[in-house]
Amino acid sequence: MTQMLPAYETILLERRGRLLVVTLNRPDAMNAVNRVLHDELPDALTFAGTDPDSDVVLLTGAGRAFSAGGDIDHMAHNAANPHLFDHEARQAKRIVFAMLDIEKSVVCRMNGHAVGLGASIALLCDVIFAAEGAKIGDPHVGIGLVAGDGGAVVWAQRIGLAKAKEYLLTGELLGARKAAEIGLINHCVAPEALDAAVDGFCAKLLAGAPNAIRWTKILTNIELKRIAGAVMEAGIAYESLSVRSADHREGIAALREKRAPRFTGR
Repeated sequence: MTQMLPAYETILLERRGRLLVVTLNRPDAMNAVNRVLHDELPDALTFAGTDPDSDVVLLTGAGRAFSAGGDIDHMAHNAANPHLFDHEARQAKRIVFAMLDIEKSVVCRMNGHAVGLGASIALLCDVIFAAEGAKIGDPHVGIGLVAGDGGAVVWAQRIGLAKAKEYLLTGELLGARKAAEIGLINHCVAPEALDAAVDGFCAKLLAGAPNAIRWTKILTNIELKRIAGAVMEAGIAYESLSVRSADHREGIAALREKRAPRFTGR
């Protein structure tokens, strides 16, 4: 008997045969991460990893974005009450390790922008198909935060340390075409061709030998999990420290007021 799918407020789960589709579902907010999504995502990912009725997981976003990063109102509330961020920092760690613990293939359908934690989630997938016009980046530093919730783990593994530092230290967003050219993502396709490309690739995985594919993924994730184990504790600690800074409060204010931030190093 097929296992029932859990219900969430901010995430949709759907079965398509042996494919489990996980959709970030805050389309009016461009799937920006608020507290509820922070709390629901590790549980949904853990379910996806242990679900006996699927062999491939497809991760995407509802509406016009994959995930636009942190919800501004939510980040402002945390900046004013930094002790609240500590819970979310722990949840971010759970999200990263839940992604890495999924032994099935995880395909990302990056239907729109993937920013901040949204970028980390996309990049922790195994294969990424992005719609041309979408952008990806980790602009934590642009709001006075440390990129501690996964960026320091996965960017260098995808594009090398030198390029990873360039983009993480500046917070620059890359268009999907550029991201594909440098190997940050796998494929950039026309928006109207995205579904066909993703469906075709998922069908190829589903037609393969499930154990051979799964065990190959386990092997290729061993080094990434080792790096995450070494980096995430420090990353979360540094990000928790930076969320208490005057620079972070200034970064949030500048974002709200649509102006350049004036950082002071405090």
